[in-house]
Amino acid sequence: MNTENNYNRYQRQIQLKEIGLGGQGKIATAKVLVIGAGGLGCPALQYLAAAGVGTIGIVDFDVVEISNLQRQILYSVADLGQSKADTAAHKLRALNPDVKIEVYNVQITNKNALEILENYDVVIDGSDNFATRYLVNDACVILDKPLIYGAVLRFEGQIGVFNLVDPISNNKTNYRDLFPKPPDAASAISCNDVGVLGVIPGIIGTMQATEALKIITASGQPLANKIISYNALENSFYDIEVFANPMVQTDFPKDKAAFLNYNYEWFCNSNAHIATISAEEFDQLRKNEAITIIDVRESGELPIVDEFSFQLIPLSEFENRVSRISTENKIVVFCKSGQRSAKAIRIIKEKFPNCEAFSLAGGIEVWKSINK
Repeated sequence: MNTENNYNRYQRQIQLKEIGLGGQGKIATAKVLVIGAGGLGCPALQYLAAAGVGTIGIVDFDVVEISNLQRQILYSVADLGQSKADTAAHKLRALNPDVKIEVYNVQITNKNALEILENYDVVIDGSDNFATRYLVNDACVILDKPLIYGAVLRFEGQIGVFNLVDPISNNKTNYRDLFPKPPDAASAISCNDVGVLGVIPGIIGTMQATEALKIITASGQPLANKIISYNALENSFYDIEVFANPMVQTDFPKDKAAFLNYNYEWFCNSNAHIATISAEEFDQLRKNEAITIIDVRESGELPIVDEFSFQLIPLSEFENRVSRISTENKIVVFCKSGQRSAKAIRIIKEKFPNCEAFSLAGGIEVWKSINK
């Protein structure tokens, strides 16, 4: 693209006195890595490419599914079953051929994270699980990379910037300062369990791209050491200040060797002792034995289950009703994804230590996909 066309493309951005030609030049040479090409990643990627960020990395090993299309706006029905990272890269190159797109069609782990992240100036975390969030945070701390955090659930979203010195306070915090310990895996909820309004990831992902451009161009005041929380139902924003937390030192991997040996799945998963049953094993058990099946979702949750009989005991009522559950037969508990059922199994085992009770691994969604 010639210089005149290049200027015309970014003219509205260059006109901003905080950016100008110098800032646009910084954007053109910047390298931003986006972890996850999903609800948060899609809008962030689009706006970064449109802004002219020189190199954009995409880390995602998932494929496009029909349930993604409600919020992951880079994809269409024609992309179902295709790699998210490859599909996103193709569409971003069409949007702006000047931008270099690097694709990492892999799951990010502590074995590859440092090698991938070290090539970038800024990291945007669009992941949807705690193990990845802690892993990416720790890699950014070790490599001294600014990390832009985002999270969404139902009608709410959060965004913040970690591992970046606040020029006013001269402090620098990270994700572990905000959350020294992950939530209990059995009680943690996700969008997969309770849903999210499709526009919320768009709002938060766009704000993540905004913070990246502010950091690159040294414009304004990035959200260093601060979390902004947005509630769409109430049209409200509020700030949370993040301070250094002494508890962080107990679990934080302090160097590359410790990072490579750190077990993030174990750190974030307190369900290791919860007995699970696979969809296939569940079907065999139903055929061969009389069992008690319990659904711990809230009434009316999808998908509808009419293939077998079960008791509906929402997790919100489970502790009050657990004493009335019969333990004469083996018990299988299911929910949408397997998180709430694991919590229910823990409650059952506390009340009836000797009963045989299992959580349906992956939840009813996995069972449905196998039994189409």
